[in-house]
Amino acid sequence: MADSNFIDYVKICCRSGAGGSGSMHLHRDKFTAKGGPDGGNGGRGGDIIVKGNQQLWTLLHLKYRKHVLGEAGGGGGSALRTGADGKDVILEVPLGTIARDFETNEVLFEIDHDGQTEVLLSGGRGGMGNAFFKSSTQQTPMYAQPGEPGKEEWKILELKLIADVGLVGFPNAGKSTL
Repeated sequence: MADSNFIDYVKICCRSGAGGSGSMHLHRDKFTAKGGPDGGNGGRGGDIIVKGNQQLWTLLHLKYRKHVLGEAGGGGGSALRTGADGKDVILEVPLGTIARDFETNEVLFEIDHDGQTEVLLSGGRGGMGNAFFKSSTQQTPMYAQPGEPGKEEWKILELKLIADVGLVGFPNAGKSTL
């Protein structure tokens, strides 16, 4: 039986969303010819989140999903408008799942109760708009921050199993035959 419906080990490539860029904008309207800075901040990038679900018992639904991509944050706008945050990606896993880093094999966390959420990979922060940098000495800053890039890493999700029955006995006692 080569194709089993029970999967307890999955290696996935996770990429969190990049943060949105801050806006460099100066206020202009019909009555204000030389307004001050009003560029908004960028939105944060989407996270990759792992959530425990007691209704699941295998990682089969993640077997064919090798790449998990978070959404990028939106850029800031004029009139101090903040960019939209990137949408988080939620991976539902069965209870007893351990998350590991692929390169270091370090255990990051374990999901052990229903509804528990842990951040597997955090998204990039949004950049600050030029309104953030105004001060009494620099009244019209002509720059804004770019958003932080997202992270891309390989992660391992492994289901820890607990045996229901164990057989103990002397060699050649017939344990395998049973």
